[in-house]
Amino acid sequence: MLPLTTTAQKSARTAAVSRPKILGISHIAVYATDPIKTADFYERIVGCEKMADFEDHPGVRYAFTPFQYVEVMPLPATAGVDRLDHIAFRTNDVEAMRRYLQEHNVPTPNQISVSKDPDWATGVVKWLEVKDFEGNHVQFVEEVRGSIHGTILGNQQPHPHLVGHHIIHIGMAIRDRSQADQFYRDVLGFKLYWHGGMDPTKTDWVAMQVPDGTDWLEYMLTSGVSGSGIPYHISQNALGVLNHLSVGVPNMAAAVATLKSENRVGPRGSGPQIGKDGKWQFNDFDPDGTRLEYMEFTPVQEPCCNPFTGPHPSATGQ
Repeated sequence: MLPLTTTAQKSARTAAVSRPKILGISHIAVYATDPIKTADFYERIVGCEKMADFEDHPGVRYAFTPFQYVEVMPLPATAGVDRLDHIAFRTNDVEAMRRYLQEHNVPTPNQISVSKDPDWATGVVKWLEVKDFEGNHVQFVEEVRGSIHGTILGNQQPHPHLVGHHIIHIGMAIRDRSQADQFYRDVLGFKLYWHGGMDPTKTDWVAMQVPDGTDWLEYMLTSGVSGSGIPYHISQNALGVLNHLSVGVPNMAAAVATLKSENRVGPRGSGPQIGKDGKWQFNDFDPDGTRLEYMEFTPVQEPCCNPFTGPHPSATGQ
C-alpha cells in the first residue's frame, strides 16, 4: 500500500480533529484608568455583580450571569487609545479547540490555561488565547461549575438591578472583512446573521453568529462616513463606540424607564432609537469610553439593508 499523500494526510488529520462547539459569548475584556469610577458604572449603573478574576493579573469581573461578564483590567502603558484587551467565546472543550486551531494553522500555546474560579465552591475555568488573522486577541473559555458558595448553579439568579442579563453580541473594530471572514467564518464556522450600513448601498456592520448559538460578533468596519473604513489615527471615544458589548432586553421602554428613574444613566447615555437593523437600542459608556448597548432581542420593523438570515436571541439564550 502506498503511503498517504501530503494532501490526504492533512485531510485525515483535519477529519480526526473536529471543531468543538462554540456556544456563545463568554466576555469582553477592557482596560480601566480609574477602578473606582469603573466599579460604580458596572455595579451601580449597569447592575452587575462584582467578582474576582481567575486570570493571573489584578483584574475583576462584572457578571451578568455565571457565564457572561465584563472583565476589567488595569490600563497598561502600551494601550494608547485602545481600551479593548480581548474578546472571548464559550466552548464545550477548550483542549479540543486548541488542537483544532493547530490543524488550521492558527498559532496556539503548547497547553491550555487552567484555574480555580475563586467565586465558586467547586469551579474550574479552562481557557485558550490566540490571535485572529488581523491580530486581535481572542479567547475560548470552558467553565465547569457545580455550586457557588453552596448554591446550585440552576438556582443562581441574575443580579436584581440588571435590566438585561444576556450579552447578545460584542462588537470589534475590523479593518479587513476578508481577513475576519477567513478566521471567524472559514475556520470557526460563524454564520452571517445580518449586515448593513448608514448608507444602504454600503456595509459598515457585519453580524456573524456563533455556530452553536444565537450570540454574534459584530464586525465594526467603519468609523466616520459610511463605507470609509477605520482610520489608523482614531480617538479613544471613537474606538470605544466600535469596541462594545450589547445586552439584550425584552422591552426597551421599560428598561430605559428603570435606568432613568433610578439615576442609572451615564453622562453620555443616549436614546432610545431604532437602529438600521430595525431593533430598539440605547447606548451608555463606561468611564473609559467603552460602549454598552442595550438592544431588544427582536426587530420592530424591517431592517434597512438586508434581511436577517439566522434566529434571533432571547432572554433565556444563556
